[in-house]
Amino acid sequence: MWGEVPVRSGTMPNVQRVVVVGSGGREHALASVLGRTAEVVVTPGSAGIPGSVDTSPEELDADLFVIGPEVPLVEGLADRLRAQGKLVFGPGADGAELEGSKAVMKEVVAAAGVPTARYGAFDELAPALDFLRSLPGPYVVKTDGLAAGKGVLVTPNLIDAEDDVRAKLAGDSFGDAGHTVVIEECLVGPELSILAVCDGHKAVALAPAQDFKRVGDGGTGPNTGGMGAYSPVPGADEAVVQTVLDDFVVPTLAELRRRGIDYRGVLYAGLMLTDEGPKLIEYNVRFGDPESQVVLPRLTSDLAQLLAEAAAGSIDHEPTFTDDACVTVACASEFYPATPRLGDVIEGLRAAGEREGVEIFFAGVESEGDDLVTSGGRVLYVTATAPTIEEARDRAYEGVGRISWPGMHHRSDIAADPT
Repeated sequence: MWGEVPVRSGTMPNVQRVVVVGSGGREHALASVLGRTAEVVVTPGSAGIPGSVDTSPEELDADLFVIGPEVPLVEGLADRLRAQGKLVFGPGADGAELEGSKAVMKEVVAAAGVPTARYGAFDELAPALDFLRSLPGPYVVKTDGLAAGKGVLVTPNLIDAEDDVRAKLAGDSFGDAGHTVVIEECLVGPELSILAVCDGHKAVALAPAQDFKRVGDGGTGPNTGGMGAYSPVPGADEAVVQTVLDDFVVPTLAELRRRGIDYRGVLYAGLMLTDEGPKLIEYNVRFGDPESQVVLPRLTSDLAQLLAEAAAGSIDHEPTFTDDACVTVACASEFYPATPRLGDVIEGLRAAGEREGVEIFFAGVESEGDDLVTSGGRVLYVTATAPTIEEARDRAYEGVGRISWPGMHHRSDIAADPT
């Protein structure tokens, strides 16, 4: 059956070589932490990520393949690699529909009994507007398909929400990804991201993180793929994490198994901590970006071994983390997230990297002679580790202050008031 994955028995493979698929800041963070115990190749990678090769993952050999972005997962790369007998961390195309279709995700969540927002999924305008008008507001309108983290409108204005529904259903906003919309009640409370590593039956949680989606300080401006994050999250103690595993992740895995889906990969739960308790905003089927940039560097256990165990269908070890805090700040091109300006030379990278506790993860860069130049909206992440969130934040922003290119912008309030 599509979605069945072979279970490996006996001694786990010695993970000496890992292929990471992707080219962004998340993949750079994965490669950096996996590289503590294994040789790492990144495809296609980028000029800023060591070990990058321009070779199809299906043409490479390794002990473990880790697929970073959602698009190749939805397109079935994990299935194709498994068909070649390779050990793969990442769900097949059937499991990846949790992110590939928000309507499918909500339907699975409802069947699993997972607490979430009241919602409706629509491909016709009249019933969509009727449902929208039945909500008290603010209003949440999501395009059904993949939209690189930018397909969500949250607004208190009913007219703006109605216009957004019309644009998405007409295909004006996100093309084919927008011909179905999901309309939800707006949840209120602090956000929380938990990345759960799943082996098809059970899951272990990585350290919680909180990210910042909107482009401007104070949560203003349009949604982006994420402008920064921090970990740990005060208030998200072991009890909260266990609740998320017990009430969200494990029931979802059980519902997927009921549908014949063997889910081996990350289940990224985006949550709102409401007055009624945690509620699910969305699931993603890959490591978060920028959550990975603050969660993975805090690991003190072997990431390659953990992901290999999950890929083989039997997690035997719990991940462990340092008590130190981590903060990351995304530095973006001018005009991001609309039409980012590209091709500017990046200055100050060496000086930023010399700051104690600072590491730079590259996303949208390419080489031009001896220089790195901007080639995407979110260009790089300045990530800092320190004994406290406040110290990590100071180090990260000191690093940011040493980097420049024309039009570079970033939020100045990442982790300013951790809650």
